[in-house]
Amino acid sequence: MSLLSRALPALRLYCIGLAVALHQLLRRLRPGGPPAPVFPTQNGNVAIVTGGAKGIGYHTVKHLARLGMHVILASIVTKQLPNTGNDESEGQEAVRKIKEETVNGKVEFLHCDLASMKSIRQFVQQFRAKNCPLHVLVNNAGVMLVPERKTEDGFEEHFGLNYLGHFLLTNLLLETLKQSGTRSRNARVITVSSATHYVGRLHLNDLQSRCSYSPHGAYAQSKLALVLFTYRLQHLMTADGSHVTANVVDPGVVNTELYKNVCWATKVVKWMTAWLFFKTPEEGASTSIYAAVSPELEGVGGIYLYNEQRTKSTDVSYDEELQRRLWTESCKMTRISDVGSRDL
Repeated sequence: MSLLSRALPALRLYCIGLAVALHQLLRRLRPGGPPAPVFPTQNGNVAIVTGGAKGIGYHTVKHLARLGMHVILASIVTKQLPNTGNDESEGQEAVRKIKEETVNGKVEFLHCDLASMKSIRQFVQQFRAKNCPLHVLVNNAGVMLVPERKTEDGFEEHFGLNYLGHFLLTNLLLETLKQSGTRSRNARVITVSSATHYVGRLHLNDLQSRCSYSPHGAYAQSKLALVLFTYRLQHLMTADGSHVTANVVDPGVVNTELYKNVCWATKVVKWMTAWLFFKTPEEGASTSIYAAVSPELEGVGGIYLYNEQRTKSTDVSYDEELQRRLWTESCKMTRISDVGSRDL
C-alpha cells in the first residue's frame, strides 16, 4: 500500500476534528445561547456507565448521581492498556469523590474489562446478582489511536474494545433492560460515537484491519460500527415491541486523555489550543446526559445526537443491509445467538 493510502485515514480524521473544533469555537463565541437544561429527578432508576472513572464518563456518572440515580461505574480495567490508571483503586476513588460531591450513596464500582469477553460476562453476572432493574446503559468507554495490538480474544483493539465489547455487554443486559422499561418510561441505551464516524469505512471482509493497519482508520471504523449497531438495535427493539430505545451521541472534540496516543506535534497543538477549541469533559458529557434522562426523548430511538440536537449521521450508517450484516457478524464473533436473523 502506498504512503498516500496509509496517510489518508489520518488526514480524514484530522480534517473532521478540525471542522468540529471550529464549529465548537463559533458556538462559544455566539452571544447568549440556550440555558443549561434542567432534568427531572431519577430516584429509583438504575444506570450503568462504562469508562466512568474519568473524562466524559466520570461527569456522566456524577450528573446522573446528582439526579438521584443508582449508578454503577464500569471502568476499563484491562491488562491490554498498561499505565492507563484505569485500575480498581481509580474506580473506587472516582466513586468516593462522586458520592461526596452529590451526596448520593448509591454509586458503586464494578470491574469490567471491555477487551475481554470473559470479563464482560463476569460483570453481567455480578450485576444480575444484585437483582435490580436497569433503566439506562451508557456505552461510553473507548480507546483512540492505539498502536496495533489485540484484545484478550484476538480482536483488533479499537474494534474489539470500542465496539465488540459494548455490543456483547448490551446484548447480555438486553433482557434486564426490556424488563425494566415500561410504556410510559422506556429503558434507554446510549452509545457514544464521534464525528470520526463520518470518515469511517466498514470493511466487513477485514474488520480486524489485518490487511493494512492504520490506527486512524481502525478508530473511525469502530465509531461507524457503533452507529450501525445502534440503528439495528433500535430496529429490533421496535419490531419486538420492547420498551427500550437506543440512541447514539457525539460528544464533540473533548479535552480528555484519549489524545495521549497522537503524535508529538499534535500534542503540542492540543496543549496550545485546547482551552479555546476543545470542550471540557463536563461539557462533553452533556449530550450523553441529555440522551439518558431528557423527557423530550421519551420513546424516541434510532437517532444521532450532537449538542443535544438531532443530527444526520453519515449516509452509509442508514444502510439497513449493512446494519444487519454487521450485527450477524458481531454475533458470531461474540458467540451469542442472532435474534436479528429471525427478522423480528
